[in-house]
Amino acid sequence: MTIPFVDLKAQHLGIEKELHEVFDRVLSNSSFILGPEVQQFERDFAAYVGVEHCVAVNNGTAALHLTLDALGVGPGDEVITVPHTFIATAEAISAVGAKPVFIDIDRLSFTMDPCQLETAITSKTRAIIPVHLYGHVADMDPILDIANRHGIPVVEDACQAHGAEYKGHRAGALGVAGCFSFYPGKNLGALGEGGAITTNRADLAQRLRMSRDHGSTKKYEHQFPGFNMRMEGLQGGMLSVKLRYLDRWNDQRRRAAADYTAALGGTDISLPAEMPYGKHVYHLYVIQSENRDQLRTQLAEAGIESGLHYPIPLHLQEAYRFLGYSEGDFPVTEQVAGRILSLPMYPGISTEMVARVASELLESCHVSR
Repeated sequence: MTIPFVDLKAQHLGIEKELHEVFDRVLSNSSFILGPEVQQFERDFAAYVGVEHCVAVNNGTAALHLTLDALGVGPGDEVITVPHTFIATAEAISAVGAKPVFIDIDRLSFTMDPCQLETAITSKTRAIIPVHLYGHVADMDPILDIANRHGIPVVEDACQAHGAEYKGHRAGALGVAGCFSFYPGKNLGALGEGGAITTNRADLAQRLRMSRDHGSTKKYEHQFPGFNMRMEGLQGGMLSVKLRYLDRWNDQRRRAAADYTAALGGTDISLPAEMPYGKHVYHLYVIQSENRDQLRTQLAEAGIESGLHYPIPLHLQEAYRFLGYSEGDFPVTEQVAGRILSLPMYPGISTEMVARVASELLESCHVSR
C-alpha cells in the first residue's frame, strides 16, 4: 500500500456535497471575482483569527507583497526575515524593491531566533517578517518587544500556520498584519490558489482592498496604481466551507503527530518540538537525521512518500547570491537543511499508516530506550 505525502482526495470526499453547492451557487450568480462568497469568507476568517479585518487575495505571495507595499516599504529599505522558509517570503521583499536581511533560526522551533534580531536592525529596517513555519508560531513576545522599541512593524508570515496559537492568540492576530496562503496542501487550502491578509488596522485594510483591485474602490476610478491580486469567488466560497472543518482537521494532525512522536521517541531521530508558548498545528511533521537521504530512500522503496522543506537555504540560493551571504553565515539553518525530512501528514491519515511509516524508520535508526 502506498502512503501519500498528502491526500487531498480523501479530505474532500466528506464535504463533496457542500463544495458542489458552492460551485452551483457561484455559477448561478456569476460572481467569479470577489463578490459575496469572498466577502463572507473575509468575515468568517477574520472572526476565526480574532481580528477586525481580512482582505482576501489571489495567493500567499501576493498577501506578503501587498502588505509590505501598503506599509510603504520600498527601494533602499531593509526587511528582516529568516533564510529557512519558502522563497516567497523573500520574493515579496524583493518585489517592493527592498533588501532581505536574514537572521538565523531557533534550532528547536525552526522559527526566527529573537536573540539575533536586534543586532540586525539598522536605520534602513522598515519591517520584520517572522515565519510561523511548519505549523508552529514564532516566539512573538520578544520579537514584538524589540520591534516596538524601534518603531518597526511586524508582519507575520502565517502561510503555514492556519489555526496555530501563541499564548492563546491565533497566528495572524499578533503583528500589524498576518499573511496567509491557501495553497491546496495547506491546513486550510483552496481548490486552486488563494491568500489573505488579517489586521486590526482599518486604514491598512482599506489600502489593501484598493491595492488588490487596481487602486480602486469604484470601477474605472483609480486613486493610485495598484495590482490585480483579487480572490476568485469560487475560492472564497470553497474556503468558507472548509474553514468550518479546520479545527477538526488540525486536531487530526495533532493526533497523528502525537502517534509519530510516541513511536519514534528514544531513537537518534530528532523530533519536532511544541514550544511551551505555542499550539502546533503540524502543517508538516519534520524530523531530523544525519542519515536523512538514506531514510528517504528507504521510505520511497517501501511506497511511502516524503518531502524536503527546505533543502537549500535562501542565502545559498542563486536567486539571492547578490546579497553577499556565504556558507557558514547561518549555521543552524544550514545544519537543519541537511537533516530535515517531512513525513506524511494530512487530516485523516490513519493510525495504521503512521505506524507503518514509523516502523520503516525504526529499522534504520538507533533505539536507546
